[in-house]
Amino acid sequence: MNIAARAALLTAGLLAACAREAGAPAVGTIERHRFELAATASEQIVALPVQEGRAVQAGDLVAQLDDSVLKAGRDGAAAQVEQLRQRLEELIHGARREEVAVAQAQLAAATAQRDQAAKEYLRAAQLLERGLIAQAQVDQQLQLRDSTAAAARAAQSALDLLHAGTRSEQLSQADAALRSAREQLLQQEVLLERLRVRAPIDGVIEALPYRLGERPPLGAPVAIMLASGVPYARVYIPEPQRAALRPGASLQVRVDGIARPFQGELRYVAGEASFTPYYSLTQRDRSRLAYVAEIDLPEAAARELPVGVPVEVPLPAAMSAAH
Repeated sequence: MNIAARAALLTAGLLAACAREAGAPAVGTIERHRFELAATASEQIVALPVQEGRAVQAGDLVAQLDDSVLKAGRDGAAAQVEQLRQRLEELIHGARREEVAVAQAQLAAATAQRDQAAKEYLRAAQLLERGLIAQAQVDQQLQLRDSTAAAARAAQSALDLLHAGTRSEQLSQADAALRSAREQLLQQEVLLERLRVRAPIDGVIEALPYRLGERPPLGAPVAIMLASGVPYARVYIPEPQRAALRPGASLQVRVDGIARPFQGELRYVAGEASFTPYYSLTQRDRSRLAYVAEIDLPEAAARELPVGVPVEVPLPAAMSAAH
């Protein structure tokens, strides 16, 4: 709790002590909803396009963290997606006519080599019977005949595979691989976007704790902003007036330095006192308790009120008399 809040609590306690006799007002300050925009990674700040005190709109870039490492990962994931996409397209559409023609030509060449090797083997076997060549030469021709026959069978199988097309299992596996790669790419995009710290709502930049070139730790606030729109008064209701107050009640809020009061609507009253629990106190001591309350100030003129200005909220006399 900061010094201003402690001072407000102390003042509220002193006022609550004499609330029965004097009908003391509730005191507090003008506030706005406060947001701390945290660093999503411990990376260097490479851009701060806003300044303290500047108004921003929802989605405006407030700070940019270094994204060079994540960009490299994103580009690699994108290349993987494109490779798998093309592979799936190839499996879906099957072999092209040019690929079939190449396979047919390879089969024809392998068949010719097989037939020629078979003829050479028969000729060598006949020469061996006549004693004109050695057995080693016949063995070489036999090996060549068998190897060319195997090559011809392989070429025939490759052509048959092209004619048969892709199996459903292959398509399913390729599709699953592509979907997985796209999910990884999406994760990289999300992480990359988180390095761009943006304003969540319209408001004003209150503080920039880190400067350009610094490296904030993970989770540290790189910007603190105050929401624009309706401000509110945070006050401390003395215990004698608490029971009669309900959310929605219309109350006047007096701001230091402004002559006329602002009309406000009580939005919230804390269920627990800011001091010692009531059940441990005597009836006299309970009058020193105070309850935090928030009062919206919807008037157009109130939108320009600065945060932290002291306020007083007179409580209706009937509420004071009720105790």
